[in-house]
Amino acid sequence: MYILEKMIKEGFRAVGIDIGRIKTKNDPDFHLLKALEYFRIDLLLDVGANTGQFVHDMRAVGYHGKIVSFEPLSAAHAELVQHASKDPDWHVHPRCAIGEQDGEANINIAGNSVSSSLLPMLKNHAAVVPESAYCNVETTPVHTIDSLAEEYLANVKNPFLKIDTQGYEWEVLDGAVQTLPRLKGVLCEMSLVPLYEGQHLWKDILERMEDAGFTLWSIRRGFTDLSNGRHMQVDGLFFRL
Repeated sequence: MYILEKMIKEGFRAVGIDIGRIKTKNDPDFHLLKALEYFRIDLLLDVGANTGQFVHDMRAVGYHGKIVSFEPLSAAHAELVQHASKDPDWHVHPRCAIGEQDGEANINIAGNSVSSSLLPMLKNHAAVVPESAYCNVETTPVHTIDSLAEEYLANVKNPFLKIDTQGYEWEVLDGAVQTLPRLKGVLCEMSLVPLYEGQHLWKDILERMEDAGFTLWSIRRGFTDLSNGRHMQVDGLFFRL
């Protein structure tokens, strides 16, 4: 039902009709909105924004707060800037990846864009989603959340960090040691099986977030192998209680 609903909404959007506000009690975006409202989140730090899909979904379901997006791919970033230009409360940071230290790195570009990563992709990922196979590489600046957050966190009471970095979540957290204590919540992609070389899996992420003072609030369904129904990735929603 969820996949069918997404397909229907995308079909309407293609002809200029947005039915995103038509939500049900079982919609995961609606659940996330309720959690953001409950914890009075007043800023979303959107790491791994791609072209803005996450922001579009949150705006469609009714989140009206401030958002700052970060994206390393040049083509996706250009499209992201265009989308954000229509929203005065949505700021796009200059193109960069978010990682464990400031510098520069090569990012692998996936055929479907959204699976792009700073890490090598494992064969089982490309086997499940052939269009995710890498097709190019480009260089991107890399910055830590700690080096960037201060300019965005001024006068913010309950900031929230969303991490969707295709296996690079651990490195994002490594670069957010000073910022994490200031965050009210985190939405972090977690792989249940290895999809990228060298990545940390869900147990590591869960333990790290708990050690940092966060409680697992809910789990959102993510990437699933449709040939056998196995969940490959989920999103863990954490809040500081």
